[in-house]
Amino acid sequence: MAYNATTFRGAGTEIIRSAQFQRINNTEEKLIVGVQHHIYTVLSITMRNFARSGTEQGYLKLYAYDVKAGTAGEQIFIAVASCNPKETYVWNDKFSFNGFGPADFGTGLGTDATNQDAIADQGGAYQYLVFHTDTSNTTYDVTITYIDQNNS
Repeated sequence: MAYNATTFRGAGTEIIRSAQFQRINNTEEKLIVGVQHHIYTVLSITMRNFARSGTEQGYLKLYAYDVKAGTAGEQIFIAVASCNPKETYVWNDKFSFNGFGPADFGTGLGTDATNQDAIADQGGAYQYLVFHTDTSNTTYDVTITYIDQNNS
């Protein structure tokens, strides 16, 4: 059988992925870009402060659908990395997010099963995880390890 890369990442697969990013500064860098019908479980993010001119920090945030406000593309802050140059901040708390948000259902999730199903159906816009710093003088090297579940 010939090797075909798509065979190993098709529907019903679960893959551990890793990505490395060098010298991220105040321009947002997308660490994970969501794909419809995928679920991402972040296992670990290592953020090493390469350079820092003062008290600047690094920010990890998710652009996602806010079920409380019923709004897509909202910034959900996950963590703030604050360490001296040449020090490392490790995020080991696991969390998951869908590749796409739901088709808009208005405000508040409530107990409505239809709204909960809309989240699982992922019929809205793509969601993504980013990292950035306060200023261009602050740079971090970032390594992320995560599980990508393909449920398409």
